[in-house]
Amino acid sequence: MASSVSLCSPTTIERMLLLFLILCITHAATAVEPAGDLAAGGDGLGLGFSRMFCIGDSVADTGNLATVNPNGSFNMLPYGETFFGHPTGRFSDGRLTVDFLAERLGLPFLTAFLRGKTAEDFRHGANFAVAGATALSLKFFKEMGLNITNIPPYSLDVQMQWFHGMLHSLASTDKERKEIMSESLFLMGEIGANDYGYLFAQNRSFINEIKPLVPKVTMKIENAIKVLMTLGAKTIIIPGIFPAGCLPRYLEMYQSMLSPEDYDAFGCIKWMNDFSEYRNYALKCMLHQIPRNPTVTILYADYYTTVLELIRHPVMHGFKRETVLVPCYTDGNLCPNPSTYISWDGQHLTEAAYKFVAHHMLHGAFAQSSMCSK
Repeated sequence: MASSVSLCSPTTIERMLLLFLILCITHAATAVEPAGDLAAGGDGLGLGFSRMFCIGDSVADTGNLATVNPNGSFNMLPYGETFFGHPTGRFSDGRLTVDFLAERLGLPFLTAFLRGKTAEDFRHGANFAVAGATALSLKFFKEMGLNITNIPPYSLDVQMQWFHGMLHSLASTDKERKEIMSESLFLMGEIGANDYGYLFAQNRSFINEIKPLVPKVTMKIENAIKVLMTLGAKTIIIPGIFPAGCLPRYLEMYQSMLSPEDYDAFGCIKWMNDFSEYRNYALKCMLHQIPRNPTVTILYADYYTTVLELIRHPVMHGFKRETVLVPCYTDGNLCPNPSTYISWDGQHLTEAAYKFVAHHMLHGAFAQSSMCSK
């Protein structure tokens, strides 16, 4: 049960002001700085959040898929080697953005929902993200005629059901549940990229099938946000997707089909990045239009621009220019220094890159939902 905090107490007001000042700086006005130690120099107050809950896919999964598939290659070394020294089910060499955020908020790493045993395991929050998860349901893709063999049945709706059940296990009254919701940070981060990725991988029509998914995926995310708001959530972060055209996975997938004109000056696939921007724009516009009361803060985290900054200016941030579009871990071979690589395995980032993303989430790489212009 969450403790009751008076909204009139000076401590709470100070925390809210600090959170407001950090989060409401838009990315356009943010100077890019090298990533620092997010865990250092904190005041231990957690910016007023007693818990954090995460919903998403492999960008945020801290062990859920590994729980149901312990023999997966992602649950073996060298995954996890940089920070943990062993695989944890994270799709990286170490910590993810969600881990760095938890550290900065003064919270322990979130327990993966499928690894928790009792309500005490989730006293500081929980992570419902599952690698490979989609915003749309498995049934939807099956009806599309897609091969769903490799799509896990843990869509956004399923994760929301998990959360709803947990909320009732943490508190016995509506008042207690509202307190938990209002004192928690929600990171829906990120989900929806796989909905398009599975279609890309099965060579489905971009014009007729992939691009038309955008409003459907956006609406599914909108519905989840509304459910959280109805339950009493006050602070929700919604990340966009990475620049897909810069991911080694897609660069390799389309290499034989592209001409030099298809690449930008940094070696990324232009049309894929255009699609990522299109999808992110739809998400921002939805956040702008979603009705809510003034006590609710919904923020769009600009993963796209932050990762592009790394790709365009790698040396400035401690990465190697020659490995910008090359995965560290590929075909069973590991690079000697993952901290100088942006991509871990061709689809996911290294711990160093995730740390950079988290740093900018905490220092201005947000666009308020009002940043949608027609």
